[in-house]
Amino acid sequence: MSKKRKFRLGAFIQATGHHVSAWRHPDAQIDAGLNFQHYKEITQTAERGLFDAVFLADSPGVWGGAPATQKRNGKLVHFEPVTLFSALSAVTTNIGFIATASTTYEEPYTLARKFASLDHLSQGRAGWNVVTTGNENAAANFGLEHHPEHSERYERAQEFVQVVKGLWDSWEDDAFLRDRESGIYFDPDKLHILNHKGKHFSVKGPLNVGRPPQGYPVIVQAGASEAGRDLAAQTAEVIFTANQTLADAQEFYADVKGRLAKYGRSPDDLKIMPGAFPVIGRTEEEAQEKYEFIQSLIHPDVAWGILKNYYKGVDLSKYSFDDLAPELPNDTNNNKSRLKLVKDLANRGTLTLRQLYLALATARGHRTIIGTPESIADQLEEWFNNGAADGFNIMPPILPTGLDDFVNLVVPILQKRGLFRTEYEGSTLRENLGLRRPVNQFVTQKESHTNSQFAIRSSQLKNLDAAKLSGFTSVSGFS
Repeated sequence: MSKKRKFRLGAFIQATGHHVSAWRHPDAQIDAGLNFQHYKEITQTAERGLFDAVFLADSPGVWGGAPATQKRNGKLVHFEPVTLFSALSAVTTNIGFIATASTTYEEPYTLARKFASLDHLSQGRAGWNVVTTGNENAAANFGLEHHPEHSERYERAQEFVQVVKGLWDSWEDDAFLRDRESGIYFDPDKLHILNHKGKHFSVKGPLNVGRPPQGYPVIVQAGASEAGRDLAAQTAEVIFTANQTLADAQEFYADVKGRLAKYGRSPDDLKIMPGAFPVIGRTEEEAQEKYEFIQSLIHPDVAWGILKNYYKGVDLSKYSFDDLAPELPNDTNNNKSRLKLVKDLANRGTLTLRQLYLALATARGHRTIIGTPESIADQLEEWFNNGAADGFNIMPPILPTGLDDFVNLVVPILQKRGLFRTEYEGSTLRENLGLRRPVNQFVTQKESHTNSQFAIRSSQLKNLDAAKLSGFTSVSGFS
């Protein structure tokens, strides 16, 4: 019998929590963004809950306009993810670490080096969330006048991932002999110089870090545009996606899984994990009260800021919160898939601007689920069992208490239903996610070349034998 399919769970740990005004909640760790003890506590909570990984989003620039105008933004400053995860790897044992890094504003060599280092430091628990960056404010931090176009960013990303994987394969797994007696440190035949020359990058190599314990850190992606879906089908092993309805989630799941065969991949090679923002109460009434309280913390300035983020170029000064939401712009050079999701949300009913900002203030377009632990488990299980998800990226409204509630109240229900592990399956992130360890591409090429040479030699010998036999039969008078 085949093993029963089980949930994958990621903990999306966004400083004080995911709600736009989480920092104002009395249960929030108010200085969370720069508080290592806070991150240590919530990461150890996620590990106690047997989560596959903790995940950090990141951007190479401040989100949401000029920093001077963001006096009410409690998420403005926070640690760089790889640096933070390197420290957290020393105080955990099994949980994985998925860090966001940009293919638009980083370079392949330095990125490959730091993620290989994190994989070694954590003994095989690193993951890279590949983003092209939707934040236009980042360009000026890197000497650019304009944020690159969406299509150009994805074209660059495709080559970027190819180069990084090539660098991770600089050394074969057993390249380092470290033989004191002979004085040989490594086998030169197991060193591979990349010498990549492409449209966007020229990278010689090799990487000055040994091959990562996982072969490659787990490749994660979050884009849901057409270009994003295709990049994910080619390269991603986990997708964090945003869907509001079961039908939308099923469409995304079927579409992306259906593209894998074109790239020689199977459905099990990719885990799709939609975001979920759970508001948990001991009763339905308590859950609703918790939801309404946190929504009440949103200052009007913050509410207008949320709306202006999506209504680019639209004058909102003539509107009130109780007016019907006007039509959203059709295009953006930022996050195309998120704009479409918000448009679908706005067009799904006759939402007022107040209702729209309240819907976006929780999880920025991800699914908000409110209820008792049993109700939360039911809602997640419905998607899991109906072709919409392989697991979920849990987005606690408030940290640390929101994650405490999920681990203490929801996880035991999922375990009781046989939907979630009761112990880790392995010691690496790949093992726990059920993903294969990639073979070094240069080893594959060598084996292919050797097999080809063997086939050629075999063919030559057969031809030689046939020629000898032909000569023998001719001389002997046989026909």
